[in-house]
Amino acid sequence: MPYSFLYSTNPARIVFGPGSLAQIADEVRRLECTRALVLSTPFQREDAERLSQQLGELGAGVFSEAAMHTPVEVTEQAMAAFAAVKADCVVALGGGSTIGLGKAIAYRNNAPQVVVATTYAGSEVTPILGQTENGVKTTVKDASILPEVVIYDAELTLGLPVSMSVTSGLNAMAHAVEGLYAKDRNPITTLMAMEGIRSLKEALPVIVERPENVEARSKALYGSWLCGTVLGTVGMALHHKLCHTLGGSFNLPHAETHAIMLAHTVAYNARAAKDVLTPVAELFGGELGGGLYDFARSLGAPLALKDLGLAEAELDLAAGLAMKNPYWNPQPVEKEAVRELLQYAWSGARPE
Repeated sequence: MPYSFLYSTNPARIVFGPGSLAQIADEVRRLECTRALVLSTPFQREDAERLSQQLGELGAGVFSEAAMHTPVEVTEQAMAAFAAVKADCVVALGGGSTIGLGKAIAYRNNAPQVVVATTYAGSEVTPILGQTENGVKTTVKDASILPEVVIYDAELTLGLPVSMSVTSGLNAMAHAVEGLYAKDRNPITTLMAMEGIRSLKEALPVIVERPENVEARSKALYGSWLCGTVLGTVGMALHHKLCHTLGGSFNLPHAETHAIMLAHTVAYNARAAKDVLTPVAELFGGELGGGLYDFARSLGAPLALKDLGLAEAELDLAAGLAMKNPYWNPQPVEKEAVRELLQYAWSGARPE
């Protein structure tokens, strides 16, 4: 059967390899920028200050209040800081929280962005911004949101705690798994998705055993880049809708929520998307939902939403919120079925 599809690439510049952080000043100059505001979370403030010093005369200052789910009020504070130091670009050092803040700034003032990725978030290569206001997380897609340059230096991930490495990696896998059954999938994104999933499946167990293994860290970054590229190219489905609901409305941690939900959302869609998910199922022992659950458990990943602080009494509300403006999904999204899925994920039971 002849192929028929549309494929658009996102024009990001990728600088990949151990030690590649040394090129950051050149990358800022290449963007014709002269005053970079370095962004980070409070936890990474010292690293951000060192990076600003490394930039020398290009460093305009540090804003270190990036927060999970990109609260609009934090973005407004960052915008004020950007203006105060007369910055003309941002350098986002870290994972999803910091990357999201950089995107939020760029969406408002079109500032060029350089991302120094230190987790496996994948959002650094997408033109998608998720931001939270008044307890509701919404997403917007725009060309201005896509970072211009991403630096992947595995040496910067050697200190990433194993627990964060695992949840971040499973989060990246979720992008690729949903990309496999996306309504607008194409042969190229399918190749990227499978290679990304395979790379992370091989890398994460090694990282758990040997966190300072540079080869495994590089393979994980490679996999997360591919998975993130899939996320930025095709549409997502039920998994991401549920995770956005749980994160934005119940303030659950982003990567941990994705890590827990992945096995359950895949199990929900396994029958309707069997043909496209079969190659992934083979990677995880032939049973995708249960196989991913067993893989996550073998890595010591969190398995239950109740352990993240979600109350069982909140599951009805979560299911109801997830039904509002539902994303396209291969399996029809029905409230009772979603509620049952959430019950399994809340208790940490292995999906059937």
